[in-house]
Amino acid sequence: MEKVLIIKLGYSETIDPEIGRITSLGDVLRTTVILHHFKDAHVTWLVDEKALALLERNPFIHRILTYDLSSVLQLQHERFDTVINFEKVPGVCALADSINAWRRYGFRFDDQTGTAKAYDQCEQVYTLCQNLDIKKQHTESWQKILMETIGAEWKGQEYILGYQPKTSESFDIGFNHVVGSKWPTKAWPQEYWKELEGLLAPRSVTWQKGRNDIHEYIDWINTCKTLITNDSLGLHIALALRKKVIVLYGPTNSNETFLYDRGVGIYPTGYDCLPCFSPVCTQEVHCLRTIQPDQVAAAYRKLSGAPAAASARAKALRPSS
Repeated sequence: MEKVLIIKLGYSETIDPEIGRITSLGDVLRTTVILHHFKDAHVTWLVDEKALALLERNPFIHRILTYDLSSVLQLQHERFDTVINFEKVPGVCALADSINAWRRYGFRFDDQTGTAKAYDQCEQVYTLCQNLDIKKQHTESWQKILMETIGAEWKGQEYILGYQPKTSESFDIGFNHVVGSKWPTKAWPQEYWKELEGLLAPRSVTWQKGRNDIHEYIDWINTCKTLITNDSLGLHIALALRKKVIVLYGPTNSNETFLYDRGVGIYPTGYDCLPCFSPVCTQEVHCLRTIQPDQVAAAYRKLSGAPAAASARAKALRPSS
């Protein structure tokens, strides 16, 4: 059986230039699409402890190691057939290069500059990380890129979530309205959410719960038939749970998220700066304020009343100028 090591801690988003120690839980979850390619292999996944709950009980992961000195020393004395490193932190790249394996994908360590570089199939990803103009114009989904980086064919493979929710659907709509401290520019105005709730009556609405506990958060999302959300972890959990989604996009590139024909995106208008990929807005009026509650209500009515689309890409609902 092939022995595979996946290094995805969440410290650096795979196709974003930013590197930090705020764990990107959504980036860890969407990386699970590559597990389809290794369903017959023995897979070890090295992850940050904060993201552990997203991987536990995953049927395609045989062993999960949290990133610490003990796991680093252990891995350096093991042998693998394949090592996949989707972290750009230089020290993590150096660790990946030091592990005994004959096939490698993802990022590597440049011992001349002390920085991350890319193996051949990851060069497109590395270019996106280095050139914001190219990234703004990018039209391929993150999931597709991850599959192609490991030499696999993209066929719309789904996220794989190990945790099985203890709840059932009991609300028509969930409002995933809170954003993390890392991306405050993703937030839709709170007063718009309240207005939207009125516009959606008599549909049942539940407001975001469980942000401090991953299992509780997944359980809450599972109570919703449709999730209205920003571009965040909640979006990826909802997709993993096969929910319908309406996504309010602002600073990020909507093309990078494949919605599996279960969702629509709504976008700001009149801003040449988008997508800016910035946690700080420099405009007089924040772009997400151009998305009006009645537009979101209309998107919900269309999504909930229409049959599932047959195309390979998510539909995009753009407000008129």
